[in-house]
Amino acid sequence: MCENKVQYFVLKLFLFGYCCFWLTVGGIILSIGIYAEVERQRYKTLDGAFLAPAIILIVQGLVMLLVSLIGAVGSLRDNITLLKIFMYTLVVFLVLELLGGIVVLALRTQTKKLFNKSIRKGMMNYYDDLDFKNIMDYVQKKFKCCGGTDFKDWEVNMYHNCSAPGPLACGVPYTCCVTSKPNEVANTLCGSKALDKERLEGATPIYLTGCTDAFLLWVEENYVIIGGLLLAIIVPQVFGLVCTWFYISQINTEEEDVPRSGKTPHRMIKMFVPQ
Repeated sequence: MCENKVQYFVLKLFLFGYCCFWLTVGGIILSIGIYAEVERQRYKTLDGAFLAPAIILIVQGLVMLLVSLIGAVGSLRDNITLLKIFMYTLVVFLVLELLGGIVVLALRTQTKKLFNKSIRKGMMNYYDDLDFKNIMDYVQKKFKCCGGTDFKDWEVNMYHNCSAPGPLACGVPYTCCVTSKPNEVANTLCGSKALDKERLEGATPIYLTGCTDAFLLWVEENYVIIGGLLLAIIVPQVFGLVCTWFYISQINTEEEDVPRSGKTPHRMIKMFVPQ
């Protein structure tokens, strides 16, 4: 009986702490998303899930808050219904993540085309959406690439299209430009008239590889890092799932022992005992 008590309190402590940790993380993500959305509305940037990462952060934060809260209350009150909802939700998330990975790998070509299409849609409003502009600039500098499929994708932008007036016509953003030093500041017009050339060869002033291909190449070269990130996402969910399953089993065992012992099951905080 003493052993059961130890298992009960250890599982309760682990599960409650687990839920509180993700409750805090969800709150932080939600706060960042709300702040980013306020700034987005302040500068009147465009709508859309892809063009507004703040919306994604808000949704993710809300989901994490809700699911973690269900798990925390369920573990504190020993409520089997809430604990099962929490456990099954984790199962659904794991299944969706695995299915998503399988679909991406199985339909790699279609996924790549869809992603390139989304990038081009964002590039059309590159100068009007600060969120997308910052992300695109970072990606192009980080992965040494230009555009989605290739640098010619920038023709979809009204300022970089060859029919547009101004110094940006037929050019690409300076974040596409080749830099020789890590913190080198590129000439903002270094990509001028790059789209007007039939074919760029040799020592070109800009990166020719599209960002989709550059990112996929980076993934292949850094498979250890990617594997570590995937484990960092999956392992905590599996831990929460297993811990919840064992805790539910422990509660059921406690309740089955009540008729034989004539004692009420112990609870950490009496005021939270379910009726």
